[in-house]
Amino acid sequence: MSSEANVVEVSGRSAAERAARAGMATLVLMSLGHFFVDLYSGALGALQPLLVDRFGTNLTQAGILGGLLVFSSSVMQPVYGFLSDRYHTRMFTVLAPATAGIFISSLGLAPSYVWLLPMVVLGGTGIASFHPQASARVAFGSTDRRGIAMAIFISAGALGYALGPTFFSGITGSLGLSRSYWAAVPGVVLTLLLFPLLPPAPSSMTHPRNRFDWKVLRAVRKPLTILYVLVFIRSIIQITFGQFLPLYLHLEKGFPVSRANYALSGYLAAGALGGFLGGHLADRFGGRTVILLSMAGSLPFLALFFFGSGWASLLGLILGGFILLFTIPVNVVMAQELAPTQAGTVSALMMGFAWGTAGLIFIPLTGWASDIFSMHNVLASLLVFPVVGFFLTLKLKK
Repeated sequence: MSSEANVVEVSGRSAAERAARAGMATLVLMSLGHFFVDLYSGALGALQPLLVDRFGTNLTQAGILGGLLVFSSSVMQPVYGFLSDRYHTRMFTVLAPATAGIFISSLGLAPSYVWLLPMVVLGGTGIASFHPQASARVAFGSTDRRGIAMAIFISAGALGYALGPTFFSGITGSLGLSRSYWAAVPGVVLTLLLFPLLPPAPSSMTHPRNRFDWKVLRAVRKPLTILYVLVFIRSIIQITFGQFLPLYLHLEKGFPVSRANYALSGYLAAGALGGFLGGHLADRFGGRTVILLSMAGSLPFLALFFFGSGWASLLGLILGGFILLFTIPVNVVMAQELAPTQAGTVSALMMGFAWGTAGLIFIPLTGWASDIFSMHNVLASLLVFPVVGFFLTLKLKK
């Protein structure tokens, strides 16, 4: 009897170890994919000064271009979240890096501004299709310390987004804007690797009860709405800065384009590190506390960036981005815990749709307002939103 119990115990332990290894392998693959997909997501901000010089566009047109990328790459994510919860095919994840890489990297081949518009939209589809399914797979593969696993996954994407400006600045600096298509190589290679290496989705994700169910979302609509608005508020600053910082530093502070892109990469890299730390802090102190700390703590440093000068100003930008992005994994995990059977859909709402709607509204609006007033005044006015976010967070239950 005891020998049979030992066999069962060993068998159970072996199954758990296999599941842990499979979860770790999935986390590594998804984090690697997230890094390269978001590398292309962060490219447009670096390319904007070159595209403005080449096509003679104004800030309003630059804002429209950024808004289109945000719409196709972020606002559309709930559609792919719904499809991935309904049709469990790996292709949402596998094809994404190559699709994003080819179209975003080929912007330098566009013969006119009009051609940039569909190319940005098509590149955005690859970005949008990856995020919901990949984040859901990370969540299902991490039964313990889900906050840390999600922090690793999201921080990998944030790091890719941060290095996008530097990567594309290096490509265009050495090869020229017209040969920027060489930047697509990492995305294509990663897609070729994901085809044989990425296993099918686990059965826990493909169970019929895990298909899209509106009733589940409706039951938690109040806290889910608060979380969504908080992501929206954070994303107003995060994504608008990501699109306009190189132009702001180049046009209003006289930075060379390469140095402006390095500053953007520093700001975004600090955010990636902040997102990783935020996941650890949430596991220890709770998501609500981390969101409050993020909203209140980022404000003085971002104010220092706009109203300070020299290295102190840049240090304020870095530290402000570091603290602001504490909440990236926190909001996603909190939403997934509210509706675990709808992980793909709520992940898309928190990661893509909130980010996307903020960018779709505020990137074109910022460009238009900057043509009328000044980019300094318009970007600095966005600092009111962390204050709003702090008081809204108080409505979340402890």
